[in-house]
Amino acid sequence: MRLAVDVMGGDHAPDAILKGCVEALAHLAPQDQLLLFGDQVIIRELLAELGCSDPRLVVEHAPEVITMEDSPAKAVRGKPDSSIVQMTLRGSQKHEDPVDGVLSAGNTGACVTAAIMHMKRLPGVHRPGIAVTIPAFHGPVVLCDAGANPLPTAAHLWQYGVMADIYARDVQGIQNPRVALMNIGAEEGKGSELVKKARDLLRDTPDLNFIGFVEGRDFFNGAADVIITDGFLGNTLLKMAEGMAKSLFAAIAQEIFDADPSLAIQFEPVVKQIYAKNDYHEYGGAPLLGVNGSCFIAHGSSEARTIKAAVRNARDYVMRHVNDEIAARIQSLEHLNSPEREPA
Repeated sequence: MRLAVDVMGGDHAPDAILKGCVEALAHLAPQDQLLLFGDQVIIRELLAELGCSDPRLVVEHAPEVITMEDSPAKAVRGKPDSSIVQMTLRGSQKHEDPVDGVLSAGNTGACVTAAIMHMKRLPGVHRPGIAVTIPAFHGPVVLCDAGANPLPTAAHLWQYGVMADIYARDVQGIQNPRVALMNIGAEEGKGSELVKKARDLLRDTPDLNFIGFVEGRDFFNGAADVIITDGFLGNTLLKMAEGMAKSLFAAIAQEIFDADPSLAIQFEPVVKQIYAKNDYHEYGGAPLLGVNGSCFIAHGSSEARTIKAAVRNARDYVMRHVNDEIAARIQSLEHLNSPEREPA
């Protein structure tokens, strides 16, 4: 298996990205490869500093960089030699030498745009969505969409439910995941026409454990395993959850220290253990469900351990043939949403 990595994307690139790739070698088979896209001089110098000459790390020169401030569509078209563009070109199944998957912690909008432009969509998929796994007190929650599509149709939300259900089963190991739709209230009569139409599509989907609407306060109480929403709200929820986790653990640690400094030492291992179970870095990247290939998007503030986990998850995604299952499932349910279909 070969996975392409955007070495130049992310707040801590290229150092943290390369270090994560080196650490990720432990998850790879002897015949696997990581193709490192970026400035070859910088990459080779950093690999030399890390003392790594593993032949499974292959450098692919991409001299341009799409920054976090760049306009996604303009950057993808205006920087053809950027690491994101070159990486997604190799992710295309039509490339003469395609890779099995791609990974970036760079500009999310640019990564989504480049992936859809070059890798295209799976047959029957209207609009790809980002499926983020968020650690919660009762276990992981898969949230889709987390930023790819801020203005979805009901058909888009329906497909997110179908695709995220498969991802939750196959990669996250959640048996018969409870799928819910985010709304302003759990009651049947609440919400916009958009969410009501999406609810009807999800409810009519066979072999989908759809449980109806959930509210924002249900996110962390174990009400659902998969939560579907638009990209604007999903991205807001994601960042709110990250901020809440950091603030909560900082507050707990400070309160313990203020009460009795000796207690802080005593409880430090417990707090660290709880934090580890609720640390988004441990879940690595998030797949862009619906593209014709495997595209993983990691957090902009990814550290080396984030990239290591993302490589592991991307490899699992490919090994479990998730895309094949998504394509077959969408095709089998094609009759459910034909009135909603948008032109390709």
